Amino acid sequence: MTARILIQNGTILTFGSPCRVLEGHALLIEGGRIARIAPRESIQGPFDQVLDAAGQLVMPGLVNAHMHFYSTLVRGLGKAEPSANFQEVLDNLWWRLDRKLTLDDVEMSAQFILLDAIRKGTTTLVDHHASPFAIRGSLDRIAKAVKTMGVRACLCYEVSDRDGEAIASEGMEENAAFARRCAAEGDVQLRALFGLHAAFTLSDRTLERAAALGRDLGIGFHVHVAEAASDVALNLDRHGLTPVARLERFGLLGRDSIAAHCVHVTAADMDLLAGTGTFVAHNPQSNLNNAVGIADVQTLVRRGVRVGLGTDAMTVNMLEELRVGLWAQHLRQDNPTCGFMELASTLVARNPELASQLFGFPLGTLEVGAAADLILVDYHPPTPLNGDTALGHLIFGISQATVDTTICAGRVLMAGKRLMIDVDEAALAARSRELTARLWERF
Repeated sequence: MTARILIQNGTILTFGSPCRVLEGHALLIEGGRIARIAPRESIQGPFDQVLDAAGQLVMPGLVNAHMHFYSTLVRGLGKAEPSANFQEVLDNLWWRLDRKLTLDDVEMSAQFILLDAIRKGTTTLVDHHASPFAIRGSLDRIAKAVKTMGVRACLCYEVSDRDGEAIASEGMEENAAFARRCAAEGDVQLRALFGLHAAFTLSDRTLERAAALGRDLGIGFHVHVAEAASDVALNLDRHGLTPVARLERFGLLGRDSIAAHCVHVTAADMDLLAGTGTFVAHNPQSNLNNAVGIADVQTLVRRGVRVGLGTDAMTVNMLEELRVGLWAQHLRQDNPTCGFMELASTLVARNPELASQLFGFPLGTLEVGAAADLILVDYHPPTPLNGDTALGHLIFGISQATVDTTICAGRVLMAGKRLMIDVDEAALAARSRELTARLWERF
């Protein structure tokens, strides 16, 4: 039998376009999907569980469009050399780190950050993984963590030529093996994309091989694009094309593909992204942290590009990322009143659209038939809360509230701010510290 869970007495915030606010309604979960949203008195029992959401908002579980689980184990690391630019950040920190990762590190980093995701109400994450000397089986180990924690994730392995042709080939094989696993199993928690690092670390031959394999597998690509000005300069110098134009030449753009960052894109690049339907994952905190610039989200959206929101591992708190994205856009445009709808739409409309496309069923919105991925957030609105004001509350108020309950696929992962999954968080953290100490010594 499938569990019937009723959520009552809360205020329902649907997300989607338009984002609606429903008072006096209850929500019924059955079989991992939303079975009904209707006035409470019209929904008949019996119920296996009733959750009282009085004083709370009932919202969709949040979606993160670009993440790196493996970076969890860098928290507090002070051994990296100071970096004067983005290439030095890669050389001195990230590429040093990913070369030292073991499969145990990979799984642990995913487990721990996914616990935090549950606490922050993020239930679907699109990850981009790299461990060039621990490739084989790395996506299966991350998938194991995803299954344990009860969330959803779309995974890929980051193919790059920076460590040689043999490792690039092994990365392609890892992408293919995991994509075939997802196709065979049809697991509602797992999906696959084909991961590529960035055009400046990929030869034409590798791009051609990846494009052919991705087409055979029937999956899209997940790649960093024009994150720093150096990516654009290197591609123009070596190939006479911008990163966007070069990826398009090899057929790597499209509605199933994600282009992360797109900070340094031209008007022609934007038109290629729009024309191919490629999804752009904006990562404002990471871009600010690495001093690479701020993507022109307003112009991207105006030119018809689908722009969503990722965190690039800076956080799993999507509402925090949304706030920073809005402030950054004000700075980018030198206009303190611009960008509100463009940024709000990344989280409440475009990210649900991406997740629904990747998983093949409605995600990220509260509607009948959608996945029962939702959160209860403690929030008493001090001003009117309705369809006209909901996004303002989301950015300026709800973002500062606490997630009380997290549900994914109809499974309660956290309730009353207590984890409901069979994980000993203290023991997990202790084991993580042990692994991290060894990793840092190798680093």
